[in-house]
Amino acid sequence: MSRGSGQDRAAADRRATLLGRAAARLWSSRVLALTGVAGLLFSFLSLLYGVVSVTGGQAPFLALVAATALVAVPVSRRLRVRTVAWLALSLLVGGLVVYLLSLPETPTPGPLVASALELLTGRSVYRIRQTELWVLTVTPGPVFLTVYLALREWYASAVAAGGLMLGFLVLTGDAEATIALLGVVSGAAAIGFGDFARTADTTTPGTETRGAEAGVDQGRRTLLMELAGMVVVSQAVDLFPTGEATPLSLTGGGDRTVEASLLTADSELEVLGSISLSPEVRFTVEAPVTTYWRVGSYDFYTGDGWVRDGNERPYSSRLSSPPGPTATVTQAYTVESELSVMPAAWRPVSVGESAAPVTRVTEAGGLQPATAFGDGDTYTVTSEVPRPDATRLASAGTDYPDRVVRRYTQLPADTPDRVAERTARLTAEAENPYETARTVEAWLEENRAYSLSVDRPEGNIADAFLFEMEQGYCTYYATTMTTMLRTQGVPARLTVGYTPGEPAGGNRRVVRGYDSHAWVEVYFPDTGWVRFDPTPAAPRREAEQQRLSQARANEEENVEPDRTPTPTTASPDETNGSDDTTADTPTVTVGVDVDDLRPETPTPEGSGGGFELPDPPSREELLLGLVVVAGAAAGLRQTGLSRRVSLWARDRFGDDADPETDIERAFTRLELALEDEHRAREPGETVRAYLEAIDAGPRPRRLAAIRERARYRGEVTDDLAAEARTLLADIRQTPAGDSEADGEDGQ
Repeated sequence: MSRGSGQDRAAADRRATLLGRAAARLWSSRVLALTGVAGLLFSFLSLLYGVVSVTGGQAPFLALVAATALVAVPVSRRLRVRTVAWLALSLLVGGLVVYLLSLPETPTPGPLVASALELLTGRSVYRIRQTELWVLTVTPGPVFLTVYLALREWYASAVAAGGLMLGFLVLTGDAEATIALLGVVSGAAAIGFGDFARTADTTTPGTETRGAEAGVDQGRRTLLMELAGMVVVSQAVDLFPTGEATPLSLTGGGDRTVEASLLTADSELEVLGSISLSPEVRFTVEAPVTTYWRVGSYDFYTGDGWVRDGNERPYSSRLSSPPGPTATVTQAYTVESELSVMPAAWRPVSVGESAAPVTRVTEAGGLQPATAFGDGDTYTVTSEVPRPDATRLASAGTDYPDRVVRRYTQLPADTPDRVAERTARLTAEAENPYETARTVEAWLEENRAYSLSVDRPEGNIADAFLFEMEQGYCTYYATTMTTMLRTQGVPARLTVGYTPGEPAGGNRRVVRGYDSHAWVEVYFPDTGWVRFDPTPAAPRREAEQQRLSQARANEEENVEPDRTPTPTTASPDETNGSDDTTADTPTVTVGVDVDDLRPETPTPEGSGGGFELPDPPSREELLLGLVVVAGAAAGLRQTGLSRRVSLWARDRFGDDADPETDIERAFTRLELALEDEHRAREPGETVRAYLEAIDAGPRPRRLAAIRERARYRGEVTDDLAAEARTLLADIRQTPAGDSEADGEDGQ
């Protein structure tokens, strides 16, 4: 009687242990599912936080997110999902209505729909008017619904709600690959572990609980392997290029050239690391002046890149001229390879009749083709080129229009104070914005070396170039000068296009890919935008000639122009200004030729040497690395390799264990033997059902019975352990299904 009572207590303890394990697995699965939802929330909220940080709205944004999440906690216990869904929709629609009503001019349905379609096809949210207000109005709905559904344990619905917001940011192009992948991985984890939690919650103790636990374990391993596969595949896509050209890759390769980094950026310009030069001819231009051939400008600085704001409109009639003295300049362009931009001297006022129907005008006054120009296409542009002098610019004053101040003195809120402090010290002797601009231009030109081989810094590009970097190329110079001027309240913007190119006889010039460039435009009242170029020039010219000589020696394609444009009749003003290099730049007023303004040139690459430690991984990269490691470990366990290695090590190096461990170890080895001869036990399949299905012999059944008595009844003795070891030895020497074996198919 006493022995039976002891066995009953042992069985009860065993059942309690199983219940505790099941409860722990249920709790851990729920925690992991909620962690996945939190990762998804972090992915899209971090992107929105980056947007508002540019405009200084971090505090309101964080307060709004926290308040929304806190409200969702008690609501999840009281309101039904249908009510909450309507509430979330009302928050979203109401916020958009507030946003639209706050705009200076409420858009009509047509442009509103067009803008929405543009957002879904790659237009950055940075280009939305009053971006900070837009973020604050659209954020509460998705956050509220995602938190509510997660707390109700409807994880798939929560992922759908948060995934819509992340998907939207992916479509706008604002989601970096790592953050987007983090959101996808987190969403998949939330759904997977949520399913495991429901599985564990609906099972019962005993052998079925063990089966459910095994099923949960296998499901978790499968999920980890899938997530690891997603990470590896996504990174492999980046490592192995497809060979396709980038959208504006003028020659079809995937090179990271200066030209591709500047002129294929469209509405967004990312500051890259090391890049190269392309010697291929892009176009020839015949014009009576030597100037920069402008493509476009960027006004919105994000800290690590630039965004172009505003919409384009079809060209319909002559555009307005800039204030102040100008020279009328007509240019004739002949395209030598596919060209998806429309270079022109600043400021264009009209285009030729043949190009007018396909020309679009940007909000900043630049030109864009509706479709790419093909090899051999021609177009003409007439520009009113500003002709300011130093005296006029120095006396221009600071009576800037409000719209210019709002847009062109903007800086990210997290721009370090030391940028403004350094600029203020450098320009302490400047008496006006013109002298401030000339001082910053000269300082950067003299104190930073030019090189195309740079490591892209983390954080604010201008801050890094000003305080941490010793060299860079035109994008770094122009970004830093624009930022420095904006810290002093001087309106400035980054501009891209082509430098004049090389003479080709008469008024004709050949412009190549390596002539692509970034510079700065500064606004002056009664004059408009005036070009400044802080990038040193001499090293680039030498590098360009070396690159061109190399291309000719290697007989590379598209290196020589193959067309001669039709001569253009110049106006009287143009004729008088033939070879006039004083147009379109303030430095001309003090006798500096535009050709002597210093565009980019690389210093010799590969300087230095020795072993360099790699950059430390980011937090996102560490997280994804952990997913890969966990997935690999899960794969090893799924294949049984880790278990086999462990058992081999125990057999070879392990010490004698207690009877209970001996019985469990013998049964595990039995399962491995049966897997080799028949198949593995399915998740949730009981031992008895498994042995019946594979028609196991009496010895395996007897060993399984001993294990069952030890595990669920607490019957553990030295004699049973010895019998289990003997049965295992016999099974290893005899086929597992041998019906001649003796033994009891015990209970």
